Parts: sequence; C-alpha cells; structure tokens
Amino acid sequence: MRDRADMARRVLAAMDLTSLGEDDGPEVARALCAAARTRHGAPAAICVYPELVATARESLAALGLAHVAVASVANFPDGGSDADRAVREVRRALAAGADEVDVVFPYRALMAGDSASGATLLARCRELRGGRYGLKAILETGVLADPALIARASAIAIEAGADFIKTSTGKVAVNATPEAAATMLRAIREHGGRCGFKAAGGIRTLDEAAVYLDLADAILGPGWAGPQRFRIGASRLLAEIQSVLDPGSAPPPG
Repeated sequence: MRDRADMARRVLAAMDLTSLGEDDGPEVARALCAAARTRHGAPAAICVYPELVATARESLAALGLAHVAVASVANFPDGGSDADRAVREVRRALAAGADEVDVVFPYRALMAGDSASGATLLARCRELRGGRYGLKAILETGVLADPALIARASAIAIEAGADFIKTSTGKVAVNATPEAAATMLRAIREHGGRCGFKAAGGIRTLDEAAVYLDLADAILGPGWAGPQRFRIGASRLLAEIQSVLDPGSAPPPG
C-alpha cells in the first residue's frame, strides 16, 4: 500500500508553487512565498509573472527560503511564433531575478505544419542560457491533442535545448493528462533522459499528482524523478499535502 506521507513529501519537493492570475499583485506573491514555508520542507520553485519576480525573491529571502527557485513565464499564454518577443520576455524575467522561465512553444504553428518556428524560438531563448537559467518549454498538449504532434513537439523542444518540457499553461480547456505525459516521458527517454518533465494544469489532489510520478518511475526508472528533473505546477495541491503531513492543521494561506 502506498505511503501517503512519503508521497506527499515527494510531491512537495517537486512542486512549482504557482499563481498566474490576471489580477495578481505583490500581496499574492508574498502569500505564495509564505505558503512555501512548511515544517516538511519547501517546494522546488515559486512561479509568478515577471513583474512579481523581484517581490517573490525578496519574500523568499526574508523567510529563509533563498534556496527556492523563482520561476516566471514568457510567450504566455498564447504561444505565438514571434521569437523576438519571446526573447525580450525571457530577458525581462531574468533581469528581474528569475532562475527559471517557462516559455510557451508555438504549438499552433506546429499544428499548421510549421516545425521550424518552435525550434528557432526555443533555440534563441536557449542562447540566453549563459545566465544559467532553467528553460522549460510549455507544449500545450491539451490543444495539440494528437500523440504524434505531442511527440513531435517534445522532440523539437528537447533538441532545441529545453531543460524541461511541460504539459500546459493551465489556461486552456484541457491541460495535463496522463496520456500526454506518457508520450512526453517516452520522448525524454528516447533522447537519453537528460531533459526534465513538468506536469501542470488541473492537478489538485495528491492522488492526481501521484499518477505523474508513477508514470515517470515506470518510463524512466525509479530515482529519475527528483526535483532537478521532475516538477508539478500547482497551487491548490499544497493544501492537501499539508493536511496529509500535518493532520488537523489549518490550510496554508493563498
């Protein structure tokens, strides 16, 4: 029988605790950072819009959580094909202090038969890697839908130098699914297992998160899915993790 406390600790360590609401302001970023401070460790990263990166970094430092990465987004959420725009937005996030940037892959271009736009856009964002940031490519798998397209997008992103491939923005009707995740994880395996994987969008319970960890363990082997290669983008999930690890405790703020 699965040990839920062990699973909760494993998921917590892999979380990108995320808030990407249209009206998010500094108070939201501060509350998110406060929620990241638990008796059982902290998430891998806090993910906010670029204009809140500096606030998040300052808040984490004040809480003694300077080791928690600050992630942001670019080309988000529409995933256009304008590489210049994507590069500008990545630069802006890095200038604000981001450690990681989740860049939306030009998925509509791929659906129209254009593979080059995605490769070019990500390669140009990868050129900024001199700053040692983590580049995550958001594939928007719920819109791509076709496993062949998801596999193709995964291969393009990995070959362009993405450090992670990510399922979704969380801004469309269909976000993370186990089926899409399995396709992506197999692509990672076929490319030597060096690229990481992030499931995001609609993951609200520990049991749902466990499905993605189990898939990673099955496809890439036990031990592969540590926080350096495996992430779960979520916010509501933290409340259940807290309840499992601290029965009877109040839910975290935010």
